Amino acid sequence: MKPAKFLCVILAACASAQVPYQRIVKAASEPGAWLTYSGGYAGHRFSPLTQITPANVSGLHPKWVYQVKPAGTVETSPVVADGVMYVTEPPHNVTALDLRTGRPLWTYQRPVPPKLDTIGFGRVNRGVAVLDDMVYVGTLDAHLVALDARSGAVRWDVQVADYTLGHCITGAPLAINGKIITGISGGEAGIRGFLDAYDAKTGKRLWRFWTIPAPGEPGAETWQADAWKTGGAPTWLTGTYDPELNLIYWGTGNPGPDWNPDGRPGDNLYTCSVLALDADSGKLKWHFQFTPADDHDWDATEVPVLVDATVKGKPRKLLAMANRNAFYYLLDRVTGEFLLGVPYAKQTWASGLDGKGRPVRLPNVGPSEEGTLVWPSLQGATNWFSPSYDAGRQLFFAPVREMGAYYYKGEAEYKPGTFFAGGGERTLPADEVYGAVRALDVATGQRRWEFRLQSPTWAGLLSTAGGVVFGGSNEGNFFALDSLTGNPLWDFQTGGAIEGNPISFLIDGKQHVAIPAGHAIFVFGL
Repeated sequence: MKPAKFLCVILAACASAQVPYQRIVKAASEPGAWLTYSGGYAGHRFSPLTQITPANVSGLHPKWVYQVKPAGTVETSPVVADGVMYVTEPPHNVTALDLRTGRPLWTYQRPVPPKLDTIGFGRVNRGVAVLDDMVYVGTLDAHLVALDARSGAVRWDVQVADYTLGHCITGAPLAINGKIITGISGGEAGIRGFLDAYDAKTGKRLWRFWTIPAPGEPGAETWQADAWKTGGAPTWLTGTYDPELNLIYWGTGNPGPDWNPDGRPGDNLYTCSVLALDADSGKLKWHFQFTPADDHDWDATEVPVLVDATVKGKPRKLLAMANRNAFYYLLDRVTGEFLLGVPYAKQTWASGLDGKGRPVRLPNVGPSEEGTLVWPSLQGATNWFSPSYDAGRQLFFAPVREMGAYYYKGEAEYKPGTFFAGGGERTLPADEVYGAVRALDVATGQRRWEFRLQSPTWAGLLSTAGGVVFGGSNEGNFFALDSLTGNPLWDFQTGGAIEGNPISFLIDGKQHVAIPAGHAIFVFGL
């Protein structure tokens, strides 16, 4: 394996970000930047900028386009600070771009080991974290790397896990006070999931929380025999953080094997759950499991959105999630108490949720040898791409996939570093499925409006204080909707499928939006 390298095009011109922790805490007061994966710690993917409105959004046009090298699926969510845009390129390279022109300032390139197998997903990376004067990225060979923000030089590089067993990192890290938090993928390879915290300056691991408890630990009683050792529960994506409570919120993936639960009877904690962890120690404060004993691959690794709203007449600190299992949830983020759960997309596997939020599962909905038709498909009613939340309008915007599938059950034999799923699915024909953007009342989950898409989406959303929601389609359309009505206002054909999340920021005092599409990153302005 060749050593990683970096190239600073013109060192003297290489601007760099300075992003201390308190700056990220106060991200909402600095709308011209985009300082972390979701724009801020609460996961709103909302821009307070107001220059782009329903009245003028039709005037948006491309300002610059950056073509990634080598070409590949671009799922990065850029970070913007101090005149620089930091992006990842497939498979896990990092590039700093001049925000005004899109000109590369430096690129960090890391080769992929020759026998690396991304089991159950593609060779993608979803972004970086920035803290102080460093940029952090997770890699497909399960390393966490710290780069100098000015030059791209490697400051430190630590191995998080053994990639030959199926561990990879595809999600953007989360930078908090002195720590870098990273999850791990590999649920279809029979790994035992975890969430890690590393010292931001040195790369020393500070704590690890195993998402599947070992015998003798709380939750171990939900596993039998040695099933916990290969039980999955990866922590794929980027979580959220409440600085006041000092709690990290992170979703976990499905149990393994995915579609054959015979060898893992029980609820299988902490799979398909959201975890609230103390940021200093990594200790579990509370958990909530959305889909106990999951046998449909309904990861709960969607972004946990932190909101403050009145529910049932009482102001609360809440966690909202449009889950892959087709239910929208509200939890008390201080205690983990279940407050609300309602379907936001078609589902045929549960009659509802009980008073504790546990699904009341219908009979005969599990995978079978002949195939069992269930909504949603294993890709879920939504997936890894981001929702958005507009606190002023009290609207939660969800990117939705309306797709059912036939679920099949098969044999599951664990072999390290190989596919460990115990079945599969067959989706319905294309003319029987579709996508949508749906606006939900954040406190009730009731649908306010829907904008229908030709096919199930893989694109996230961005809402703005100016009253515009941005999204994308598989067909390559980057579009804008009216926040209050869902009426279409503008679209641009990018020429490539959109499988990423939009962001917004200022260039020279003017609002812009950016979106990864096809093999490129597009930046638009008025």
